[in-house]
Amino acid sequence: MRRSFRRKLYLVTSGLILFFVVMSIFLNNTFLEKYYIFKKESILKETYTLVNSLYNSNGDIELEFEKLARMSSIHTVIADKDFTVLYDSITSRRDNENRNLKPGVPDNSENNEAYFRNRSAEILSQKIILGNRVDKRLKTSFLSLTGVLDNGKYILLTLPIATIEESASVANEFFLLTGIITLLFGVFLLFFITKKLTDPIVELNSIAQKMSSLDFSKRYLGKSKDEIGELGESINTLSEKLETTISELVEANNKLLSDIEYERKIDNMRKEFISNVSHELKTPIALIQGYAEGLMVNINEDEENKNFYCGVIIDEAGKMNRLVKELLELSLIESGQAKLETSTFELSSLLKLVVKKNMLLLKQKGVVLEVVTPEVININADYDKIERVVVNFLTNAINHVDENGIIRFMVKKAGNRARIIVFNSGEHIPEDSLDKIWSSFYKVDKARTREYGGTGLGLSIVRAVLELHGYDYGMDNVEGGVEFWFEADICE
Repeated sequence: MRRSFRRKLYLVTSGLILFFVVMSIFLNNTFLEKYYIFKKESILKETYTLVNSLYNSNGDIELEFEKLARMSSIHTVIADKDFTVLYDSITSRRDNENRNLKPGVPDNSENNEAYFRNRSAEILSQKIILGNRVDKRLKTSFLSLTGVLDNGKYILLTLPIATIEESASVANEFFLLTGIITLLFGVFLLFFITKKLTDPIVELNSIAQKMSSLDFSKRYLGKSKDEIGELGESINTLSEKLETTISELVEANNKLLSDIEYERKIDNMRKEFISNVSHELKTPIALIQGYAEGLMVNINEDEENKNFYCGVIIDEAGKMNRLVKELLELSLIESGQAKLETSTFELSSLLKLVVKKNMLLLKQKGVVLEVVTPEVININADYDKIERVVVNFLTNAINHVDENGIIRFMVKKAGNRARIIVFNSGEHIPEDSLDKIWSSFYKVDKARTREYGGTGLGLSIVRAVLELHGYDYGMDNVEGGVEFWFEADICE
């Protein structure tokens, strides 16, 4: 199981606190008493020096001794050169309280005199002797300093070891209690401190993980000026630069894919174009070749057949000529070489002109034409190209009208736009052909198209012209037939 950095830091720091507390308790239990004894020995030496200086001064010795006895727990005994006790701090305090004993006359003087007498030689040779002394009568051990003063008097300073042991024990118990409190409080406080310290790291880790998933939306919001803050600023800068760089790479990649797709589409269109043109030219070329060869060998000598042969050749040559012209026109528009020569003109006049030009064809087909337009609608466009669009729509309607023979021109206003609609009665265009009819050479019914000599480029030219103008266009299967339409902006 993965352990978080926060948990590791918390456990390690808690362990350190526990270690220091336990180590301190161990050191106190082991060395505190020895340290106490060392310090008390230093105090005994300082007291010895103080007493020695009192005898060398002209001050009130007895008053100073009384202060020393009351302010410390040191038992002080002073004897002369003959080992006679001159001063005992315990006896002196007792005398001051009840006045039953004479000052300077100790009740334990014999033991102290014997002690000085027995160790006089050692005292004189070493001047100061530190050690432990056992009071057999009190059954108590004392830390003692025995020495000789500059004036030749002997001094004995003692401190009960039991007091030292008790002080060390109390100190150890108190430290144990404070150590436990410190440990508990420290662990509790450490939880919040650890969280405070690791929250920025957790946040930075979250940002880094999002960056690895290419999500650069998150930013480090910390305001600290330490190393974590500097790291956060660096990650923010890195995130911004990566986001910019990757966006540029994605954009470049998308453009490259788009260019590749466009090149693939152009290549497919080129292949399809060559195939369609070859297919469209194959039949008229074959017919022209066949009838021309027939004329050459005089397969039919009568004038009527010769005229028929020549008529077929002229008709097929005309189809080829129309195909080439339409291809050139479509190529100019789609390549962007065709320029719009816009002008403002009245739409209904244009529609009536187109109808008039095609009236003979309409009568031959037995078509009933209806024109429904508002009185005046002006648009701004390329007159010749819009006329070509209307002619192609009308031609397409004539070629696909059914036996009912109904074609209808309609113009509808919708706000500042006019929709021009050409309706013909007939069969609906299949659903799978709706998105293909605007493509070059596409024919829903190829056999029928061949009958009226269509090239399959009429609606392609319409699409190119309307897109050049920026007009919307479309086709709808409606009740009783089909509607082709386009929209143009109305000029006031």
